[in-house]
Amino acid sequence: MPNKPDKFGIKFWLAADVDSKYMLNGFPYLGKDASRPATQRLGENVVLRLVEPFVGKGRNVTTDNFFTSLPLAKALLSKNTSLVGTIKRNKRELPPSVQVTAELFSTTVLKSEKVVLSVYQCKPRRNVTILSTQHQHVDISTERKKTPETVEYYNHSKVGVDVLDQMARQYSVKGGTRRWPVAVFYNVLDLAVINAWVLYRSCLSQNIPRRDFMLQLAHELRAEWMASKAPPLAGLPFSFASGKGRMSCMVKTHCKRNKTLCKCDKCGDAVCGKCTAKVLNVCNKCV
Repeated sequence: MPNKPDKFGIKFWLAADVDSKYMLNGFPYLGKDASRPATQRLGENVVLRLVEPFVGKGRNVTTDNFFTSLPLAKALLSKNTSLVGTIKRNKRELPPSVQVTAELFSTTVLKSEKVVLSVYQCKPRRNVTILSTQHQHVDISTERKKTPETVEYYNHSKVGVDVLDQMARQYSVKGGTRRWPVAVFYNVLDLAVINAWVLYRSCLSQNIPRRDFMLQLAHELRAEWMASKAPPLAGLPFSFASGKGRMSCMVKTHCKRNKTLCKCDKCGDAVCGKCTAKVLNVCNKCV
């Protein structure tokens, strides 16, 4: 994967909210998909699968040039969902004029039905092409660089997945492993913690740092398990059956009628060490 932080690994396709960085949907890339139509590109198929639960609600999807295409824009538009994204200049659905160098900071707007293509000459030998179904009219800023509205909107809404990935790298539970199922589990756990933190802040209106939230969550998740591993309380007197010798355990939940001199403080039944609860001499039946 060129131009990516990791050259090797298991790739996840993600959809994230641009404001809260909440992961909305995601799935791993598993190679060639037999269910994908032969005429449908990989990027188009991925986007349609990611946004399937959210179409028909007037939302907008921002994509980079790997995913953006004219068929995808029309497919989303038919489902009441707009698309804004950069698109490669060598796409076969684009006219040859998009590859022509224009005047610096100039903008060319092309329109086909409800799809708008903005070609912005941001550098002397490089332009940016933005495909949009959300903007029917493109306003140009009055600043020195004369940035079109579509470019400004794309720059604002493109950071959702990138920031989510940075957050997962900043604080992670990942450990060294050579087993890919464990690596996938670590990645899913990192994303789940971020989602939990976003929901916690949104629902309780508490601006808790993510690091503190993760530490608190880790302590709460392990509390029950640590309590079960706690040793019996030491230094406490046992109740012995007076006037009787060694008796067979009457609880028999963790033994096979072990011999004992102790009895339960509540019911008085003979109880061995294995069947004694982690409190004062109380058998498991009386806890």
